[in-house]
This record gives sequence, C-alpha cells and structure tokens, in this order.
Amino acid sequence: MRIDIITIFPEMFSAVLSESIVKRAQQKGKVGIFVHDLREYSLDKHHKVDDRPFGGGSGMLLQAEPIFRAVSAVKRRIRGKVRVILLCPQGKTFNQRYAKKLSRCANLIFVCGHYEGVDERVRQHLADEEISIGDYVLTGGELPAMVLADSIVRLLPGVLGDKNSLNFESFEGNLLEYPQYSRPAKFRKWSVPGVLVSGAHDKIAAWRRSEALKRTKKRRPDLLKKQV
Repeated sequence: MRIDIITIFPEMFSAVLSESIVKRAQQKGKVGIFVHDLREYSLDKHHKVDDRPFGGGSGMLLQAEPIFRAVSAVKRRIRGKVRVILLCPQGKTFNQRYAKKLSRCANLIFVCGHYEGVDERVRQHLADEEISIGDYVLTGGELPAMVLADSIVRLLPGVLGDKNSLNFESFEGNLLEYPQYSRPAKFRKWSVPGVLVSGAHDKIAAWRRSEALKRTKKRRPDLLKKQV
C-alpha cells in the first residue's frame, strides 16, 4: 500500500509516522507513507495557498489550484488506481468497517483541510470521498490523517505480530472487547476471574463472549442494534 498526505504542516507527521507499528510496517515494506507540503505547489511567489471566500465571511479558505496541482503531481508517481480523500468535518464518519474498506486500497491520497475549509471545487471535482473522525471540529485535517493512517496500516497483512489479534478487538462483530488481564493473578486485593486461569478454553471463550456483550450493552448499545 501507498499513502500520500498533502498538508500545509508536514512536520506534524514526523513523530507519528516514525514510531511503533506504523514505523515497523514501513520498514517491512508493507506500506509507503509520503508527506507533501502543499505550499510547494503554489504559484504564488510567497507560496500562499489560502485566500478570502467570495461573498464575504470570516476566515480563509485553502485554494483549489495548489491542491489540484499537488494531487496531480502525486498521481504521476503512482501506478494503479488512486483514491483521493478529503479530511473535513462534513465527511462520512470514520469507523472500523471503513478502515477495513480502505485497507484494501492500493493507493490513498489524504488531503488535509485547514482554516475555514477548502474551495468547494475540490469536493466537487477532485475528492473521491470526504471523511470525518467525529462530530467535532479540529484546526485541520492533519490529526484525522494520522488517525486514518494508523488504523489502516495496522490492518495490512503481516503488520501485526499476531494476525489473530485483529479478530478479537473492539468493534469486531459490533462488540466492544472483553476485559483483559495479565500477570500477576492477584494484584493488591484484586484477583483475575477464576475462569481465565482454569485452562478450560471453551469456558474462557464463553466468558469472553458474555463479558463483551455486557460491556457493549452498557457502553455502546447502538452497536448491538447493528447485529440485527
């Protein structure tokens, strides 16, 4: 997989993309992640990429031209089909199912919105889809781009050490994950549930299923409705 990120703040990504699982995935050759400075595609001598909105209003908008130029330049470096995603509050809400869908794409381009938004022509004629990570407003699309990259990369085959771990995470089967415990079996006055140290794998599986249902019913009952 290849992920290209277009942003006016490229330095924000260095720490996130050079640590932990995302770093190892790149080292293994499972994904290539490239960050591009939108200002490099501006025709303005001062590398300006924003301007006031027509009709008045507060704030500034990212202009269409540098975004179109940046996406075109990135596409010329890529073989195969490319999906262009605009990260903004108006997009479809991102979730685990969405992450799985995108993890099957060969090439993704993330366009990070900023300021008061982007010229509408980017939405209409360039982006294949718009994605939001929640019903709140951030200063820009950089943090959402990091969230998408992290959640997608870990789903790629061979990235996680234990491929079976993906099957028991929260939101798999529309359930939150069951409670987990590690050593020691007794910490202060709290002990691990006896079934987990019983060695009876069928009983452990039943307990985990039951606890996942209880937790989901209490915290996210909306997920249970999706099972129907």
